[in-house]
Amino acid sequence: MADLGWFSGAGLGIFVHWDHASQQGIELSWPLTGRSIVPEQPHAEAQVTPAQYHASAATFNPTRWDPAVLAALFKSAGAEYVVFTTRHHAGYSMFHTKYSTFSIEHSPYGRDITRELVDALRAEGLRIGFYYSLSDWHHPDYPAFTEADKPYAREAYRRPPPEAWARYLDYLRGQLTELLTDYGRIDLVWFDGDWERTPKEWHAPELRALVASLQPDAIVNDRLPGQGDYTTPEQGLPAGASAGPWELCFTMNDSWAYRADDLNYKSPRRLAQYLVETTSRGGNLLLDVGPRGDGTLPGIEVSLLEQLGEWLRTHGESVKGVTAPSSRVEFYGPASQRGSRLYLHLVMRPVETLVVRGIPVRRVKRVSLLGSGERLPFHSAIDVHEPGARDDGVLGELSINAPAPTNALIDVVAIDFEKDTP
Repeated sequence: MADLGWFSGAGLGIFVHWDHASQQGIELSWPLTGRSIVPEQPHAEAQVTPAQYHASAATFNPTRWDPAVLAALFKSAGAEYVVFTTRHHAGYSMFHTKYSTFSIEHSPYGRDITRELVDALRAEGLRIGFYYSLSDWHHPDYPAFTEADKPYAREAYRRPPPEAWARYLDYLRGQLTELLTDYGRIDLVWFDGDWERTPKEWHAPELRALVASLQPDAIVNDRLPGQGDYTTPEQGLPAGASAGPWELCFTMNDSWAYRADDLNYKSPRRLAQYLVETTSRGGNLLLDVGPRGDGTLPGIEVSLLEQLGEWLRTHGESVKGVTAPSSRVEFYGPASQRGSRLYLHLVMRPVETLVVRGIPVRRVKRVSLLGSGERLPFHSAIDVHEPGARDDGVLGELSINAPAPTNALIDVVAIDFEKDTP
């Protein structure tokens, strides 16, 4: 079993969605199906024919691509790992592969973008994840998606004859083998596209065994059916607590890939709030970026990462390597814990006081504002009729004088205890 020790508590990862279609300023893969990936939208954000979608592969030449600059940005933003789309549903391989000519190797750019990014990430000490779609809407044996297949339906797909499916599985295993043998240590395999076939059709246990044989320490997400080490809710926090390791996959605007017409970006404070909401529940935030066709990130995405990184440099201890506090802790915002320190994230501004309940108030030795270290006055109260009310471990209520707002994206109050809280 792969070790998730590094993953649990990582806090922040970066998702990179990119292929030749970014030249067209459209979402990856889905525009050729005529279907939106946003549940509330009945029509695709952009609609093109499969031929139009695939045509830009012939001109893909991201001359301003600088993986070292991006890797340094991701590191500075506070990320611990990066997941890169090596091949999305539309079938274009962003790596050199002997199993297809529909790849970056046969573009005007020619060089292996995946290798260049891996080398740059590794130089920054970042862990490496490969996104790889099980489905391939360009491959003839899948079979390829055509205009006749519209409108795309998630419930019914054309099945190829057995001999074609056997060839496709060979292709799938062949590309996975390349990805997991040609690029050194890979920490994470992020599968997708699983919904179009059954676990039996995918030969899911065999694919997991292949990953384990080539990269024994790599963890796998839940989109290899029945074989995942962690779950991947998308675009919204799960309603209840997750039973095991998880990450929230989340976009900065409404799109995964670069779209010039999507300017609905979240504020840096909003992104920081999702980060603390996620980590306080024991998950990681996998925050998405979408390079343009020339290889550069939109300026607003660079700015958002820079602002998030600036906040994490002074407040990151409340996000990384933390756990959810005891279920007895009651607070009106996200709270996290590291050893004998409890963190309260002020996503809503207190007017006079902020109150936290269900903590051992007699063990509190210090309350301060993270970042500045400012000491905050407090007083405690307990139910005097509570059994064991005189014990130092009795749980009660702590009222803290509300600090003046700072310029931080989110202010964080730290409570230090004499001993580890239960």
